[in-house]
This record gives sequence, structure tokens and C-alpha cells, in this order.
Amino acid sequence: MNIAVLALQGAFAEHRAMLERLGAQTFEIRQASDWQKPKDGLVIPGGESTVIIKLLHELGLFAEIKESIERGLPLFGTCAGLISVAKRVENSAGEPERFGGPEIFYPGLATMNICACRNAYGRQLGSFYTEAPMLISSQELILPMTFIRAPYIKEVGEGVKVLATVDGKIVAAQQGNQLVTAFHPELNHDTTIHQHFLNLCRR
Repeated sequence: MNIAVLALQGAFAEHRAMLERLGAQTFEIRQASDWQKPKDGLVIPGGESTVIIKLLHELGLFAEIKESIERGLPLFGTCAGLISVAKRVENSAGEPERFGGPEIFYPGLATMNICACRNAYGRQLGSFYTEAPMLISSQELILPMTFIRAPYIKEVGEGVKVLATVDGKIVAAQQGNQLVTAFHPELNHDTTIHQHFLNLCRR
């Protein structure tokens, strides 16, 4: 199994290491030519979602990645990856947000039927660790969760299953082959969520 990991920002090396511990092969996506390699799934790691989306457009990766996800390519998005695929994005005040500056607007991937709230925990309070239940293949498991200036999912639409909540906020969800978490499982030692993603890739 060969998993593409977007390597523009964030903890992409940690994602690769965890997937390889589970027996998968991985490679980095840094430019349009990398996308032509055979792949069974895609990881979009954390970082700054505005920068990630901007680079996807500028590097000529945006359209092909969006089309592949919409055609069913399994996706695992963490933190900024969650924001990047959300159909709607708001700030902590509930105001609509968009990618880019005042002069240039970059549409997000918008492949998942969720509304994400960016920097939802505040910039200072936004980094914390907890353990909470998460639904994995019909089993509720207590998993470690590391949040870094994290978003949360404010609303889910049709076809989206809520997998985990923390303090009443949705922090993990799945829609078909798309799996997203507001936290960073790649920064802990537990491989459960990455294994769940690989299981999606085997369908």
C-alpha cells in the first residue's frame, strides 16, 4: 500500500513514520509531478490552512487533489487538513472565513460536508492534551489527543458520522473515505487512527 503525504507544511514526517510503522509505503507530495505516482490514499497534515490552500493552487495541485478525493481517494486530514476540506469555514466569532488575502481569494477543497471553526480554542489556550473516546469501526476506544491551536467541527451535514467530541465540540468525523481529526494523532504513540485510515484505503 502506497500513501501520499502532502509535505508543504506541518508534521508530515511524523505521519510518514507512523504509517510506515504499520507496514505502509509513503511518499511526499511537494510538486505537481509527485501527484502522478500511484497512491492508495492521501494525508493532509497540520500547519496553516491558508498557506496550504494557497500553495496547492500555486503549485498546480489543487484541481487534481480535489477531483481525486471527490472520486473516492481515501483522505486523512489533521487540524489544518480538516479545515482545508471543510465546505464552510468560520472564525471563533462565527464569522465566515476564506483562504487568501483581501485581494486574492483561494477556494478551499470543500470535499467534506462540515463547517469548521478555525482557531476555536484561542491562540494561547489552543495547545493541550487529553484522552477521550473515539468511535473506530463501531468500537468506542479511549485515545490520546494532542491539540495545537486546533479547530473544531461546528456542524456536520448529510453523510457525515461524528467519531469524537471533547468538551461538547466535535473533533473527529468521517464521510465515506474522508477521515478528519482536529487533533494530531501523529504526535502520540497510539497508531489506532492511522490504522483505521489504512483500513479505509484497503476497501
